[in-house]
Amino acid sequence: MTIAVYPGTFDPITNGHIDVINRASAIFDRLIVGVYDRPDEQPLFSLTERMDMVNKAVADLPNVCVKSYAGLTVDFVREVKGTVMIRGFRASSDFEQEFAMALMNKKLAPDIELVCLITSTEYQFLHSSLIKEVAELGGCLKDMVPDHVAIALKRKFPKDEARC
Repeated sequence: MTIAVYPGTFDPITNGHIDVINRASAIFDRLIVGVYDRPDEQPLFSLTERMDMVNKAVADLPNVCVKSYAGLTVDFVREVKGTVMIRGFRASSDFEQEFAMALMNKKLAPDIELVCLITSTEYQFLHSSLIKEVAELGGCLKDMVPDHVAIALKRKFPKDEARC
């Protein structure tokens, strides 16, 4: 059984993340979505809120589970008996940062393989920080995040009706 881990802060989870999760879950026997607890990043949503949003987003995928972690991602992957780490690429601008991270992870954990999935075209522009900015300014989040995430964002940024 091959266990893969898709790590991230998911603040909040987007349809781009869900695209990667759906595709990775079709490739690997088991996929663990690792929600990174790094309070110094000052996420908009608490760890509990992020875990709830991710759990709702993957509820229909039987081979996917969600776990939180802190510390080195490679340590978490080993802890859950994973052998593969999943990363999603949106655009070429992701490559440099992801490549540097991949080299460091390979140095720390040569036994863990990295699999990169390019996000589907319709989601390549999505980024959690942009989603938060659109929500804060009252913009339409249709087709960018699941409905339950859009509702959670509206609670964080109460505005008049979003422009859709």
